[in-house]
Amino acid sequence: MKLREATGAGMMDCKKALTEAEGDFEKAIEILRKKGQQVSEKRADRDANQGLVLIKLSDDKTKAAAIEINCETDFVARNEDFQARAESFLNAAFENESGTISDLLKQEADGLSIEKHLDEMVGKIGEKIEISKVVHISTSGSLVEYIHPGNQLGVIVEFEGAVNDENAAKDVAMQIAAMNPIAVTREEVDASIIDKELEIAKEQLINEGKPVEIAEKAAQGKLRRFYEERVLLEQKFVKDNGINVKEYLTQSKVPLVRSFHRIQLGDSSSK
Repeated sequence: MKLREATGAGMMDCKKALTEAEGDFEKAIEILRKKGQQVSEKRADRDANQGLVLIKLSDDKTKAAAIEINCETDFVARNEDFQARAESFLNAAFENESGTISDLLKQEADGLSIEKHLDEMVGKIGEKIEISKVVHISTSGSLVEYIHPGNQLGVIVEFEGAVNDENAAKDVAMQIAAMNPIAVTREEVDASIIDKELEIAKEQLINEGKPVEIAEKAAQGKLRRFYEERVLLEQKFVKDNGINVKEYLTQSKVPLVRSFHRIQLGDSSSK
């Protein structure tokens, strides 16, 4: 029971480890950890699309950390130990300002590296468990976060200055969660994406029978609609389609958005 409480491993596994270690408690712990690593290696090719998205902000709203930790089943994601460890990983990311997965794995939580924690969790739970995204952000402006119920989607928004109306700022974070923009302004959209959209629009119009010259001009109109759909400040505001997000910010006297991070569980393309 003592070994089980110390490692979280199953009763039979603890019994076998103690037998193998000839009663040596510390050696039995080492055996169980090694077995956890072996299980981790065997699970490496499994899909882990469940889990949690967690965000932590500093009290002054100028620093934030976020992580996405994955497992194979929702049952494990709702496990109290899994959630507690995930929170400790988030705290480590926040305190150490870790901006990459490799850096976070080296950090310690409760006297053990996070990489070792993950190995232990795999050995104990028997599922593939990994951290797939780490975000660190510091700003001279102000940060606002939004976590969708269930912790499967999270957003951090960086504003250019101090936010006096947090409800309005939170509305923008919810807009990003719902509408999934790819950039704050059209100038930030990658040129290759614009070229692709123009080409698609032009081909569609030619296929509809439009002459090439007219298709090229009309494609620009389709590109404007693309910006309205995918660029944050040009999107229709979800709570009032009569204005766009930029106009909403102006009306609410909230500074413009400088950047955002949108993390959706299992979505490798999340910004």
